[in-house]
Amino acid sequence: MNREQFLKKLNASLKKLPHEEQEDILEDFQEHFDIGKSEGKTEEEISKSLGSPSQIGKELLATHYLEKAGNDYSASNIFRAVWAVIGLGFFNLVIVLGPFVALLAIILAGWITGAAFIVSPLMVLINLAISPGTFEFFDLFFSIALTGLGLLIAIGMLYATRFIATGFVRYLNFNAKLVKGGLKHE
Repeated sequence: MNREQFLKKLNASLKKLPHEEQEDILEDFQEHFDIGKSEGKTEEEISKSLGSPSQIGKELLATHYLEKAGNDYSASNIFRAVWAVIGLGFFNLVIVLGPFVALLAIILAGWITGAAFIVSPLMVLINLAISPGTFEFFDLFFSIALTGLGLLIAIGMLYATRFIATGFVRYLNFNAKLVKGGLKHE
C-alpha cells in the first residue's frame, strides 16, 4: 500500500474525530512517510511498518473517547468509550460488554428501587382513591418510612454511580492499553 492509499484509509477511519484532530494525525503520518523516505525506505515498507490504517483509526478513536469519558462521566461519553473499546478487538465483546451490562443493571436496579420507595406514599393515596374503605394508618406510616429509605438509597446511588463510572473508565483504559500492545512495565 502506498502513501496515498494509506492516508486515504486512515482518514476514512478517523471521520468521527474532530476535524482539527484528524488533520494533526494525518500530518503526523505524513511526517512518518517523509522520514522513512529520507532513510531510503519505500512507501510500501513504511506503510507495512506502521500497521493497518483501520486498526490505527480504531485505536485513536478509542483513545479520544476514553479521554473524553475520563474528563466528563456523562452516560453518552461512557457509552461511546465502551463501543470504541469493543471495536478494538473481538474478545472485547465479552471482556468489556459483559461487565458493562452487569454494572449498568446494578445501577439501574438501585435507582429504580430508590425511586419506587420515594413514591410509595403516592401509591397509598392511589389505593385510598380506588378503595377508600381499606385505609390504615400503618400503610401511611410505612410508606413514609419507605420514602426516607428511598431518599437514602438515592443519595447512596448518586455516590455509587460516580464511583462505578470512574472505575469503569479506568477499566476501559486498562483494557485499551492491553489490546494496543500489552502493558509495559516501567
